[in-house]
Amino acid sequence: MPHLEPETAEELEACPFCAGREDRTPPQTLVIGDPWRVRVVPNLYPAFERQEVVVHSPRHLRTFADLEREDAATVAEAWRQRARAAHEDGFDYVHALVNEGRAAGASLPHSHSQLVWLREAPPAVADEGGPECRLCDVLEEERATGERVVATRDGLTVLAARAGRVPYELLVAPTAHEQDGFESAALGDALALLADCVRALRNVEGPVPWNAWLHHGGHWHLELVPRITTLAGVELGAGIYVTTVAPEDAAGRLREAFVPA
Repeated sequence: MPHLEPETAEELEACPFCAGREDRTPPQTLVIGDPWRVRVVPNLYPAFERQEVVVHSPRHLRTFADLEREDAATVAEAWRQRARAAHEDGFDYVHALVNEGRAAGASLPHSHSQLVWLREAPPAVADEGGPECRLCDVLEEERATGERVVATRDGLTVLAARAGRVPYELLVAPTAHEQDGFESAALGDALALLADCVRALRNVEGPVPWNAWLHHGGHWHLELVPRITTLAGVELGAGIYVTTVAPEDAAGRLREAFVPA
């Protein structure tokens, strides 16, 4: 199982995201706080027309799990302001994501997220649309049984995915239907809850790499996908995902390990 690499002296010396090294990044597009608490800068190696990096803290935090609730709220505000800027510039969709660990695609260990500006909603989001909200139905069913519910707080529900692609795949969503995640008053609480989920996952499986992202436009939600297993020919070729941990078991283990910040 892949785990996050241990911290090194070279890493601390070279990190361009720590306070006092602002000249090592492209000029910031947004800064919150004085002294700053969150900075947004263009991605130095963009794969898309517009792509930004959100530095979560001036301190060298190596995991999203170390963010406090007020840190998560500030990150949410940065996402919100940059999503508004993207819409003003004609980009209809912003894909907000977090990669943690090299196996999850992160090139730097200092905790950060990325904002990819897109002209239209990506296929994974478009496929979630429809006249009726499937997620509302799922939330109602799951809360009735409680088997796969990991936590509820601040009008939000955390579920172990019923048919997850990997063990411990999670979904964080507002219990009541909301469309725009960036404008939601609950976004900061959702990111704080995501940090709690990462902390619980680390308690159960150790510091594993993971990816998370925001889907919005339907019933907005965050998805957390740990990089615990390797996707092989059946998963990639047939679209059939084999998981070694039942979602009910995953939810139970995470509930026991859940320690809110």
